[in-house]
Amino acid sequence: MNIDPVLAQLRITPPQHVSPLQKFHIDVPLLAGLGGLCTLAFIILYSSGGQDINVLLRQSARLGLAMAIMIAIAQIHPRHFKFYSPVLYLLGALLLTAVLVMGKISMGAQRWLDLGIIRFQPSELTKLSTPMMIAWYLSGNTSPLRLKQLVLAGVLVLIPTALIAKQPDLGTAVLVASAGSAVVFLAGIPWRYILALAILGGSLLPVGWHFMHGYQRDRVLTFLNPEGDPLGRGYHIIQSKIAIGSGGIYGKGWLHGTQAHLEFLPERSTDFIFAVFAEEFGLVGCLGLLGLYLFVLGRCFYIVVQAQDNYSRLLAGALTVTFFVYVFVNIGMVIGILPVVGVPLPLISYGGTSMVTLLAGFGMLMSVQTHRKLLPNG
Repeated sequence: MNIDPVLAQLRITPPQHVSPLQKFHIDVPLLAGLGGLCTLAFIILYSSGGQDINVLLRQSARLGLAMAIMIAIAQIHPRHFKFYSPVLYLLGALLLTAVLVMGKISMGAQRWLDLGIIRFQPSELTKLSTPMMIAWYLSGNTSPLRLKQLVLAGVLVLIPTALIAKQPDLGTAVLVASAGSAVVFLAGIPWRYILALAILGGSLLPVGWHFMHGYQRDRVLTFLNPEGDPLGRGYHIIQSKIAIGSGGIYGKGWLHGTQAHLEFLPERSTDFIFAVFAEEFGLVGCLGLLGLYLFVLGRCFYIVVQAQDNYSRLLAGALTVTFFVYVFVNIGMVIGILPVVGVPLPLISYGGTSMVTLLAGFGMLMSVQTHRKLLPNG
């Protein structure tokens, strides 16, 4: 008996073939984009790391762990994210407070908690827990937001942001604030409130300057005039611009970048890896890299639009905006249009902490997409 006509009368889509990846709640287009970025990462890390195979082996181990976490999180239904959002937010705030009390100091910053078995940065947790909490709070409210809701949401964003800035870690504070603010914007903030916040923020700039650390002020001054101290504070950005400009249209070729291999360019495997890529692959290579980022962002925005409940939509939107801010801030600081704040190039820079956080976020996005209910046609 052919059941398709019966299903058509009931306006239900007949079951379709499910691939093995879909059974494990993996979004194939998003995974393909992430795989392309990670492949480029290994190519450029081999060059920027002095052709040391051990650099690739260590990064492979970190990527494997991050991918496993992403796949594990993708299996969790979004309703569980919503249920545990307040718990994770409170845990993140407590851990950030513990960092200020008994955190380990490294390179002049107090950002780490050492539990003996594991040493980690609690601020990485807040990159996810903060937008989860704001989405939990605002998902049941009608748009546009009222002033009371906006104020409380702002306080929820400000608490982890201020605790992270106190460490000090301005780059992570910017990312956490961006993630939380993205949820507020997507929830439907009136334009008059946006204008008022912009005016308030501009008026508080002198106050913010007063409370900034000395090295943070130096970064702003260096951004405005890097040539004022070319062999000191302005050295990083000047060498970065030289590397990018010398790459030209087609680049000098893989493994032939002089700024990196002659060690003129500092932090060439981490914060300034985009300058190494631009020198070796030129404008054409950079456009290809940006194209991959745009593909991933486009797929993420598609997931946001397809989300079937308000919480999932707000959370997915915040994670997408956070990824965009990662890319924009890193490339902006490397080419000299933003101050240097220590934000890595996502999925390309050497290191594992930010990679785990990013792929955990992509696991949430995959969960939102693959746990959608099939709706009747029409």
